[in-house]
Amino acid sequence: MPDSDAFSTVRAIVTGHTRGLGEALAEALLARGIAVLGLSRTKHQTLTSRDRCVFEQVELDLANLEHITRWLAGNALQRFIGDAQRVPLFNNAGTVQPIGPFDAQEPTAVAQSVVLNVAAPLMLSSAFASASAHAADRRIVHISSGAGRNPYAGWAVYCATKAALDHHARAVALDSNRALRIGSIAPGTLDTDMQAELRATRLDRFPMRERFAEYKRTGALTHPHDAAAKMLDYVLSDAFGAAPIADLRELP
Repeated sequence: MPDSDAFSTVRAIVTGHTRGLGEALAEALLARGIAVLGLSRTKHQTLTSRDRCVFEQVELDLANLEHITRWLAGNALQRFIGDAQRVPLFNNAGTVQPIGPFDAQEPTAVAQSVVLNVAAPLMLSSAFASASAHAADRRIVHISSGAGRNPYAGWAVYCATKAALDHHARAVALDSNRALRIGSIAPGTLDTDMQAELRATRLDRFPMRERFAEYKRTGALTHPHDAAAKMLDYVLSDAFGAAPIADLRELP
């Protein structure tokens, strides 16, 4: 890990920072002296600035293309990045819905999932690359999933959207953009609201439900704060970006 002085000019953007892994990432970044801009549909009620850090948050519905487009047309992203020389973007916000057989999925729910899970991170990544063009070190982190690499019955849309993030990282890595690294990271099975949502789904809609229930019963779920700490160690290291795809569980 680089020392703290090396990252004194880091500013990070985290989507979905109000709960789960996104909340843990925002807290961990602030604890390391890194300024954070949180983007989410609602504001975090208790997350505050720490030490010399700056914490900003914007209420932005990342499942709404019009809202995303309007926000990106302004200068809020450029203003937050400012003259920072190291800038990571964490595309964390996402949804597991719709869950169920392919022919029972509501088209509107499919569209919202694709916007939140794919369109939003790709749009933000493009805008981020432009807004941080002056920075000496730019890093894009897609929060992927094992579901993007292994198919699950009843989870076609989620699997497809996470696979899209993986392939986006692979393609962007080939572009050889100046001072830009990208990686799509599967964080493993975390003890979050998303996992609770899966366990609450009817078995006929999600045949793998019992496997996820077993993870909870046996204590196999990772706490988001542990995952966030390990992820930051990796993302802020020289190893990040060497391969466009990674699984947090397989990292040293």
